[in-house]
Amino acid sequence: MVIQSVLMLFGVFFVMLFAGVPISVGIGIASIATALASFDPNPGIGVLSFIAAQRSFSGIDSFSLLALPFFTLAGNIMNKGGIANRLVRLARLFVGWIPGYLAATNVLANMFFGAISGSSVAATSAMGSIMSPLELEEGYDPNYSAAVNICSAPTGIIIPPSGPLILYSITAGGVSVAALFMGGYLPGALLGICVLIVAMFIAYKKGYKSSTVKEDVPAIKIIIDAIPSLLAVILVMAGILLGWFTATEAGVVAVLYCGALGFIYRELTLKNVYELLADTMMSSATILFLISTSTIMSYVMTVSGIPGAISSMIMGVSDNKFVILLIMNVFLLVMGMFLDLTPAVLIFTPIFLPIVKSIGMSPVHFGIMFIMNLGIGSVTPPVGSCLFVGCGVGNVKIEGVTKYIIPMFVAMVVALLLITYIPFISLGIPYLAGLVSSI
Repeated sequence: MVIQSVLMLFGVFFVMLFAGVPISVGIGIASIATALASFDPNPGIGVLSFIAAQRSFSGIDSFSLLALPFFTLAGNIMNKGGIANRLVRLARLFVGWIPGYLAATNVLANMFFGAISGSSVAATSAMGSIMSPLELEEGYDPNYSAAVNICSAPTGIIIPPSGPLILYSITAGGVSVAALFMGGYLPGALLGICVLIVAMFIAYKKGYKSSTVKEDVPAIKIIIDAIPSLLAVILVMAGILLGWFTATEAGVVAVLYCGALGFIYRELTLKNVYELLADTMMSSATILFLISTSTIMSYVMTVSGIPGAISSMIMGVSDNKFVILLIMNVFLLVMGMFLDLTPAVLIFTPIFLPIVKSIGMSPVHFGIMFIMNLGIGSVTPPVGSCLFVGCGVGNVKIEGVTKYIIPMFVAMVVALLLITYIPFISLGIPYLAGLVSSI
């Protein structure tokens, strides 16, 4: 019965996916089809429809979920409000001496941007639109430039604040957002460094030089200009850690602060604000619809016994903790190629969290590993959101960037394995901050 449910659920979903049906709609159709085929027929379609509607609404009836649209809006404001440009100039100041410095600037700027916006897609779009023309001017291969931008963007969902980490916290039943946020700093930095090393090696082989740009303002002026933007990170994280406000309220603070900076920099107008709100509403509605349909799928999976069956299958392969984690990583990397991050978090958290708890892994450690897996998936076809946005912004084709993405992908997987098997990388800072009891 369980095998039938698994085949029905994922079979219908992937048929919908490859047929071009939107992911959220495909999830809903697959869930309802599985319920009709696998559940007791006595309640009838009417009762099943009621359950589906009830689960759909309960899935998005959460105060914590309000953090997602607020951080999305903050990222959009950063992009249009002049904040991203100032972060790029600061990054170039730090890494201008490196061969292929513009690629290094892109990596560092994505890390800065992600530390405020919490969105890898927003980072891909913002940094790509700024860096691509500069790199083209200096003779960089556009495919190389796009690959660096695409592969460094996932640092934005690891370095806090992070929308996916908030979503994982909710789905996992209240894992501390503060602990997840503090746990994301070192893994996010490690991911960025691994991509940077490969980017520098390729730049050296291609003969790209260090910076010859002469800034028209002193270095101290560039730093001072960027400080207000970087203070957004300190304000958000300090507020959460000191208990001044929740993660949701932190999103509101980020919007107000970044909005104020945008008007002070005279980059935002009332027309900009309307467009930003409209864009945020569209993207937030898409995310919430994904969450609602994924909640139906999670319910169908639970009732069908799918999580328990998958757990038993994985535990049956080996009782070795390291082997189990390797199997999970491989599975999630493959799923990340086909599933967007939001539904993947909602679908697989209930499946894998009980397994990692049974082998003594911290839910905070697992959350960082889990989100990084899906972030890496965002740079791979066929559903990689960062890949498609980065190729669009860089005006290149997927076939062209692939040869550069492959070595960077390998470096990202190395970072993932280090994070998986060295708990201190994820738990060291939360432990020192008193947010987790052990490492």
